Amino acid sequence: MFAGHVGAGLAISRADRSMNPGVLVFAAMLTDFLLWSFVLLGWESVSIPADYAASHQMHFTFPYSHSMAASVALSLTAAAIAYLWYRAPGRGNMRPAVLVGAAVLSHWLLDALVHVPEIPLAGGTSHKVGLGLWQHMALALGIESLVLLAGLWMYLAGAPTSGGRKWGMGILGLFVLGSTVAGMTVAPAPPSAATVAVSSLITIVVVTALASWFGAVQTAQRSS
Repeated sequence: MFAGHVGAGLAISRADRSMNPGVLVFAAMLTDFLLWSFVLLGWESVSIPADYAASHQMHFTFPYSHSMAASVALSLTAAAIAYLWYRAPGRGNMRPAVLVGAAVLSHWLLDALVHVPEIPLAGGTSHKVGLGLWQHMALALGIESLVLLAGLWMYLAGAPTSGGRKWGMGILGLFVLGSTVAGMTVAPAPPSAATVAVSSLITIVVVTALASWFGAVQTAQRSS
């Protein structure tokens, strides 16, 4: 659901043009950033099944990054940090906090659509949920494409930035979508979970940096 998370961040950014969209794109991917960091630390695990070439689905054990309780706690923590970061002198500013919190929480909601029942509610031994749309890959990718394209359209419509930056954001979004589709359909099995973790962390950082750069003029124009 990588493209879907990017789409959710872009869509939420429509609600406050003064925020750099890269902030909300990263917030929407923060849960995965923690997951892959925890995998490298050995706190969570991802296994690559023998039938990966047919299913393109890995198996996850992620009670700390992806449980519903952890997602709510992470959303509230990120919202509190955003409130402190964006507050105006002498008064608060709740909108950025609400938007960042919503972007973080959107990750769990989207993942619950596509994962098989492996997402715990409150820890590794708790009840696990997941609608399992990845078992119907065409439908899952169709929904993910709609989320990305809708988010991209919502961001680009009226974005106070240059045409070149709009084109850049559009190309970035389409590249993310194409990479997601390829990864879930024709990509070969990765050599190891560590390789997936490192490449995923790099991808999150690069996509966030590009989204921030394409959205930088927006922020500058809004504050001028």
